Amino acid sequence: MTMNKPLEITVQSFSYRKGYPEDSTGNGGGYVFDCRGILNPYRFGELRYLTGKDQEIKEFFQEKTVMSSFLDCIQNIISISIDNYVERNFSSLQINFGCTGGQHRSVYAAEQIAKYIKSNYPSVNVQLNHTNSENWELKKQ
Repeated sequence: MTMNKPLEITVQSFSYRKGYPEDSTGNGGGYVFDCRGILNPYRFGELRYLTGKDQEIKEFFQEKTVMSSFLDCIQNIISISIDNYVERNFSSLQINFGCTGGQHRSVYAAEQIAKYIKSNYPSVNVQLNHTNSENWELKKQ
C-alpha cells in the first residue's frame, strides 16, 4: 500500500514590476490574483513604509477597502480546486497574489489566504512566500 503525500500549496505575494513568480513544479503556476483593484495604502503617508503584515495595514484593509469581499470570493474559488486536488491526490497547487510593489495588498492577501487554508485544510502543507520582501520600501530607522 502506497502512502499518499499531502497536497503542497504554495501561497505567494509578488510585485508585477518584477514579474510573475516561477513555478518550480512545471505545472504552469496555478492561480494568479491581481490585487491592484484594492485601494493602495502606499499612497497614505506613513503607511507607505509598512507591509501587509503590519497591524495598521490590516486595519486599513478591513476598514477602508473591499479586501474582505475580494478574499471571500478567492476562498470560494480556491476551495473548489483544493477539494478536487486532495481527492485526486495531486501533489501541488500554487496561489499567487500580485500588486504593484508586492508590499501591501498582495502580502496581506497571501497572509490571509494561507491562514484560511491552514485552518480549513489541516491535511495539506502550506508554504507562504513573499517574493519581493527584499525590496520592501521600509522606513530607515
